[in-house]
Amino acid sequence: MFTQFKIDWMSNIRGDLLSGLVVALALIPEAIAFSLIAGVDPKVGLYASFCICVIVAFSGARAGMISGATGAMALLMVTLVRDYGLEYLLAASLLTGVIQIVIGYLKLADLMRFVSRSVITGFVNALAILILLAQLSELTHVSVYVYAMTALGLAIIYLFPRLPIIGRLLPSPLVCIVLLTLIVIYSGMDIRTVGDMGSLPDALPVFLWPDVPLTFETLWIILPYALALAVVGLLESMMTARIVDDLTDTQSDKSRECKGQGMANIGASLMGGMAGCAMIGQSIINIKSGGLGRLSSLSAGIFLLVLVLFLDSWLKLIPMAALVAVMIMVAISTFSWQSILDIKHHPLSTNIVMLSTLVVVVITHNLAIGVLVGVVLASLFYANKSRHILSLRDEVVVEGEHITHKVHGQIFFASADHFISLFEFNRRADAVTLDLSDAYFWDITSVAALDKVILKYRKLGVGVDVIGVNSPSEKLINKFAVYDNPELVSGASMGH
Repeated sequence: MFTQFKIDWMSNIRGDLLSGLVVALALIPEAIAFSLIAGVDPKVGLYASFCICVIVAFSGARAGMISGATGAMALLMVTLVRDYGLEYLLAASLLTGVIQIVIGYLKLADLMRFVSRSVITGFVNALAILILLAQLSELTHVSVYVYAMTALGLAIIYLFPRLPIIGRLLPSPLVCIVLLTLIVIYSGMDIRTVGDMGSLPDALPVFLWPDVPLTFETLWIILPYALALAVVGLLESMMTARIVDDLTDTQSDKSRECKGQGMANIGASLMGGMAGCAMIGQSIINIKSGGLGRLSSLSAGIFLLVLVLFLDSWLKLIPMAALVAVMIMVAISTFSWQSILDIKHHPLSTNIVMLSTLVVVVITHNLAIGVLVGVVLASLFYANKSRHILSLRDEVVVEGEHITHKVHGQIFFASADHFISLFEFNRRADAVTLDLSDAYFWDITSVAALDKVILKYRKLGVGVDVIGVNSPSEKLINKFAVYDNPELVSGASMGH
């Protein structure tokens, strides 16, 4: 246990602290912007990001991953805040955390294994595009100074690491923010700063139980929002965890991460913050800046609070151009450029899934809808392909008026029609034997297909004998088949 503690907290102290400072600086304008999207005071998003960062540092499973208030979650809150107010949002955020903890204990995060790599690639590329598009508001109808500062910021981010010795000591995004802030202060140029985004909190967050009636009516109001927030939050968190797993070549416990995110949302809601989740952009900033341990998330939350409460006069001077440059770097780093080259080599179905996920997420700005579309398409392509991969074949042995069909292969919803087509019902026979010793029945659709074959033979006056059924298939057939149950046969549909 002590060894794991050293790895998580003590193995990368300098890198985690410096990256935490960079993340905190980048979190501030995003938290303010997401609060405005949700229709609440900026302090709600800032308190949420602080609480979630700190709590997830202890409760989460994925070291190096940053969580806080996010745009995907904020979009789901708009209607609830507009119709019922902030207190109901806090109650929904509290219930969101409870639902996520339940999901964690039920180990539903294991369902992530059904999300294909093409869906994840589409999701990541879409998120990179959304991050880039979000910066356009800071780059339209602005002075030439903004473009010059943004370009200078990008040059610092990409060129500073090339400097000998010092280039490896300090994260280049932090250097970018500090240098551009100093330039603005001493040059006096008139460009948009963090202070123009909105007011910052002037007090520590305090315990705040949501002031809503504890009735079933309240529950029915907040439950749909809480369910949506829980699912979208965990979906983005699980996706981000997989990406950080890949970046760090390590594995994380997704069920524990669900519970950790739930605890963080409960804590945030009780401190006056809105529900949040893992942030892929901030997580990549953290990793690229050298943050690998839990200390990076903890320090990001603490630095965030210290900055907005005690250094707000300096914080307000940071030019938005510096943060735009950092986020452009994040978008460039997030996008899978290899996926463009892979389009020529990957199967058409893989490309369709990836591009569909990307397009839907970009158009709807809803990560859940995009991923759902990708998963459905991937499942349909798999089902179609599996008919060929798991092909069926039939060995027919004719002995006078007796025909034996020895079926080989997997029978399930995608191959059930093929199974039925193996049999020539107009072929003259007195008796038919179905040898299923090398066949496997996987679902009720396959059992219905077997019913259809047997009942159709019997309708033609042909006796049917079934032999060689393996144990798992036999259990399924005994439970759902109707061909040996006279009462069910009379009312059975011949469809499947």
